[in-house]
Amino acid sequence: MLLESILDLGNFGGAGFCRGSCENMDTNTSNVTAALPKPMKATSNGAFQHENPLDYALPLLILQICLVVAFTRTLAFLLKPLRQPRVIAEIIGGILLGPSALGRSERFLHTVFPPKSMTVLDTVANIGLLFFLFLVGLELDIRSIRRTGKKSLAIAGAGITLPFLLGIGTSFVLRSTISKGSAHAPFLVFMGVSLSITAFPVLARILAELKLLTTDVGRIAMSAAAVNDVVAWILLALAIALSGSNTSPLISLWVLLCGVGFVVFSVYAIRPLLELMARRSPDGEPVKEIYICITLSLVLASSFVTDSIGIHALFGAFVVGILVPKDSPFPGVLIEKIEDLVAGLFLPLYFASSGLKTNVATISGAQSWGLLVLVIATACFGKIIGTLFVSRMFFKVPFREAAALGFLMNTKGLVELIVLNIGKDRKVLNDQTFAVLVLMALFTTFITTPIVMAVYKPARRGAPYKNRTVKRKDLDTELRLLACFHSSRNIPTMINLVECSRGTRQRGRLCVYAMHLMELSERSSAISMVHKARKNGLPFWNKKRDDRDQMVIAFEAYQQLSSVTIRPMTAISALNTIYEDICTSAHQKRAAMILLPFHKHQRADGSLEFLGRSLQEVNQRVLRHSPCSVGILIDRGFGGTTQVSASDVSSKIVVPFFGGSDDMEALAYGMRMAEHPGIMLTVLKFVPVSGKTLLTLEGHDTNVNRVENDKNSNSQADSEIFFSEFVQHAAKKLQDSVTHEEIVVESKADVVAALKSMSKSNLFMVGRMPPIAPLVISTDTPELGPVGSILASSNFSNTASVLVIQHYYPNGNLHPFVEEEENEVTDDGTDTLV
Repeated sequence: MLLESILDLGNFGGAGFCRGSCENMDTNTSNVTAALPKPMKATSNGAFQHENPLDYALPLLILQICLVVAFTRTLAFLLKPLRQPRVIAEIIGGILLGPSALGRSERFLHTVFPPKSMTVLDTVANIGLLFFLFLVGLELDIRSIRRTGKKSLAIAGAGITLPFLLGIGTSFVLRSTISKGSAHAPFLVFMGVSLSITAFPVLARILAELKLLTTDVGRIAMSAAAVNDVVAWILLALAIALSGSNTSPLISLWVLLCGVGFVVFSVYAIRPLLELMARRSPDGEPVKEIYICITLSLVLASSFVTDSIGIHALFGAFVVGILVPKDSPFPGVLIEKIEDLVAGLFLPLYFASSGLKTNVATISGAQSWGLLVLVIATACFGKIIGTLFVSRMFFKVPFREAAALGFLMNTKGLVELIVLNIGKDRKVLNDQTFAVLVLMALFTTFITTPIVMAVYKPARRGAPYKNRTVKRKDLDTELRLLACFHSSRNIPTMINLVECSRGTRQRGRLCVYAMHLMELSERSSAISMVHKARKNGLPFWNKKRDDRDQMVIAFEAYQQLSSVTIRPMTAISALNTIYEDICTSAHQKRAAMILLPFHKHQRADGSLEFLGRSLQEVNQRVLRHSPCSVGILIDRGFGGTTQVSASDVSSKIVVPFFGGSDDMEALAYGMRMAEHPGIMLTVLKFVPVSGKTLLTLEGHDTNVNRVENDKNSNSQADSEIFFSEFVQHAAKKLQDSVTHEEIVVESKADVVAALKSMSKSNLFMVGRMPPIAPLVISTDTPELGPVGSILASSNFSNTASVLVIQHYYPNGNLHPFVEEEENEVTDDGTDTLV
C-alpha cells in the first residue's frame, strides 16, 4: 500500500491533477518520505568508526554469499552418498535458511537477511540467474531438436500433455481451498506448467551419475527432456503474459506478439553478429576480449528488452544462448569464462532467495497436507503414467525401461523454481501454494535417483576372450593395452612406455586404447562435454566433432609415426565410480593389461606430491575388479618429459623376480620390451639361503599376506619352469639385450641393497604380490605390494620409474560389470564411457 501511494503521487503529478493545495501535497510527501526506511549505503567506514558493517549493502551481501555457499556445499557433501544432484542441496539449503527453519529466529533473519537488503540480494541473484539461463541456452541446439526421433517426441508429448491437464484439474481444487481469489487463467497455466516441466540440466546430471547417458533409456530421456524444456519456456511465456496486472486480453496479446517479434529480431539481427564473432575465433587461438564483452552485453540488453516487453528478463538471456553457434570453440570459451562464478557463487543466492519466500509452516492442518499429497501424486501420476503408457503401447519398450523413463521424466529443478518464483512475484501463487509446489519439486527430484537405481540397471555386454594377460602361449597374437591418464603430465611417459612395448620383430601387433579419465564435475558444462565427446552424439546435439579432446591428440600424433594402433577413448564419471568404466572398457575391448597412473606425482625436488585419496581408491578398485592384468605406473620421467622417437630409445629396465604369478607377468612383459633394439633388460632372480624362504626372511612370518600374494596358487615349481623358459628364450633370441643373474639373500636388507644397486636404471617392473616379506615396516600404498612400496618411495630413487604389475586372477572378480555374450563387440573408432 505504501508503494502504491508513492506511485499514485507520481501519477497525479505527471497528469497535472491536484486534489488539494500544493502545501498539502508537500506535507503528504514529507510524511511518506519520513515513513520510508533509509536506503542502505554501499560500504561502511569500519568498526573502528563505530559502524556496524551489517548495516551496509556490500559487507552484508558478502556475508550472505559466504553463508549461502558454505551452507549449501555442506549439505551437498552430506547428500553425496545418496547420489543426489547439487540442486537438491541448494533447494533444501534455501528452505532451511528461510522462515521454515533458521529464519524462525527473528534475530537471525533481521541480522543476516533484513528486509532492507532483499532488493540487493534479489538483484544479484537474478543477474546470476540471467547468465545461468544463458549457459543453458548454450547447451541446447534447436536445429538438432528438429531431428529428434518419433519415439522421443511422442514420449515428450505425453510427458507434457497429461501432467498439464492434471495440473489444470488440480488448480480447481487449490482455488477452492488454499488459493481463493487468485486470477483464474494465469493460475491454471502456472499449475499446468509447474507439473509438466522436466528439468533438462538436472536430468542430465542424474543420468551421468547413474551411467545411463549412453543407454537407450538415457538417449530417449535426454531427447524428450530437451523438447520438454523448449515447450516449457513457451508455456511459461504464455503464463507470464496472462499474469500481468492489467487483466485485459488485449494487453496479454500484445505481450505475446512483442515476444515473438523479439525472437524474430534476434534470429535475423543478433544471430549474424554472433556467427561473425564465432567465425573470427578459430580453434586453438584465444578469443578476443571484445567478443566476450559484446556477447555478455547482448545478454544483458536482450534481458532488458524482454523485461520491458513484460515477459521476463530470463527469456532474453536464454534466447541469446540458443542463438550462439554451437559448432565452434566460441561457446566453450564463454562457458569457461562465466560458469564457475555464476554457478558457484550467484546461483545459490537464487535458491536462498526462493527459500526466504518458502515457509513450510504455512502447510498446517489435514487439509494442507492432504493437498500437498494430492499435488505430488498428480505430478508423479501424470509424468510416470503418461510416459509409461506411450512407451509400452506404441513403442513396445520393456516395462523396466519404460518405468525408468517415467521416473526420469518426473525430475524437477531450477526451471521449476523459476516458474514458481515468477508466479509468486506476480501474485498468482500465495505463500501456502508456493510452499506446496516447492516441496513437490523437491520430493519428485529426490526420489528419482534411488527409484531408477532400483528399477533399472542396464547390463553391459561384451564378448568373451582368452588373452587377458601379457603372458600367453601364442606370442604372435595381438597385444591390447588400455592406457589410462588423468592429465597431460601422464602422457609422455605413457607414450614412451607404449613405444618400448611394441617390439620390432615378427610378433603380433600392438593396439593401445588411450583412455582420458575425466571427473564428472557439478558444472553444467560437464554434461555438454559428455555428449560432444561421444562418437555419434545424442539426437539433440551437433554431430560434428570439431572440439576434439586435446589430451588424445598426442597419442594420435604418435600413431602417425609408428606401427602402433591408437584408439582414443574418454571416460567421464564421478571418481568413486569411474573404475567401473575402466574395467568395463577393458573387457569390451579385450585388453590384456590396464595401465594406470600412480596417485602421486614427482616434484622437481624429487618428493612425491599426493594428488588425492580418490585417485588412489580408483586404482585399488580397478585392482579388485579388473578383467585382465593391471599395471600401476609410478612416473619419474621414463624416457624424458617428451615423446621419444623409436631411433632414440635407450633405456635400462630391471625386473626383480621372486616367483609367483605377478612376477611371471612382469617378466613376460619385460621379455616383450626386450625385443625393442633400444631396450636393455636385466632380470634379478632372488633366491633365499638354504633353510629359509623369501616369506620368512629375518624370521618374519607373513603367511597372512600369502593369500593375496599369489592368488593363482602358482607353485614355486611353476615359477622355476617359467624362469627356465625365459633363460632359454633369451639365449636364443635376445642374447644381446637381456642379462640375468641369481642373487642369494638371507635378509630383507640384502634384497634392498641389491635393488638399490640398480637404482640408476630407467624402469623397474615388479610383481604386485611376490612371495616375499614386506621390505618396509608400514606403507600408505598397499596397492603396490611389498616390493613396489619401497621402489616407489622417494628414498629409493628420483630417476627410476616403476611399473607394478598384477596378474589377472580369474576367480577374484565375484561381481563382473560385463555380461559375456558370444556376439562380437566392435571396437573401432573413438568411444566415450559415461
